[in-house]
Amino acid sequence: MKVRIKELLNVAGALLAVLLAVPANAMTSDDPLLVMLKIDQLEVRDSDQGSPLVFDGLAWIGHDLNKVWAKFEAERIDGETEEAELQLLYGRAIAPYWDLQVGWRHDFRPEPERDWFAIGLQGLAPYFFEVDATAFIGEDSQVAFRLSAEYEMMLTQRWVLSPEIEINAYTKDQPDFGIGSGIADLDAGLRLRYEIRREIAPYVGVNYQRKFGGTADLAKAQGEATDDWQWVAGIRAWF
Repeated sequence: MKVRIKELLNVAGALLAVLLAVPANAMTSDDPLLVMLKIDQLEVRDSDQGSPLVFDGLAWIGHDLNKVWAKFEAERIDGETEEAELQLLYGRAIAPYWDLQVGWRHDFRPEPERDWFAIGLQGLAPYFFEVDATAFIGEDSQVAFRLSAEYEMMLTQRWVLSPEIEINAYTKDQPDFGIGSGIADLDAGLRLRYEIRREIAPYVGVNYQRKFGGTADLAKAQGEATDDWQWVAGIRAWF
């Protein structure tokens, strides 16, 4: 299923229309319309597979109860985009610190492009772990699950140590995409950043990637490594 930019904008417009349909009494000075743009990772990695440039960011607009989210991830190696993903979601608060999110994900890379229905929870777990757990329902009855978590340890008022982890799993084998059923891969990192201001912080760190099960077997068959340690350097910012 090919999705063009016009269709992407139509989906974004529909989600925004849902938000703007919130009753007027929810748009008082006690609940103003807010906008957030966050670049979580903009970094270069020193990898056995090259020196990929990685971007991971999000944006939202809305009120305390209702928001429209856009999440984007991309990875480029030697000037070529290897991975690129966009999610457009409607989120509603269902409990203190927790949002239910429903929407759509589109994979631009690797080809062929794919579309998924997305439903998940995002919020703050006990002990201040930031958690994002999402199920994706795709074509050919494929279902994917993604769990990511991050924790921020304030070493000083400006130095922050941030461990994070992401795990992906699938219900079906898809050899054309290098995917095996079960837990497919893990991405774990530890980054130390210095907050020049709260809104902008350069960082350095280490990242570890590993593939499992059928996904690892497919990678080996293609002559690819199944695990990789990477030094990283980048910048984090929000507006």
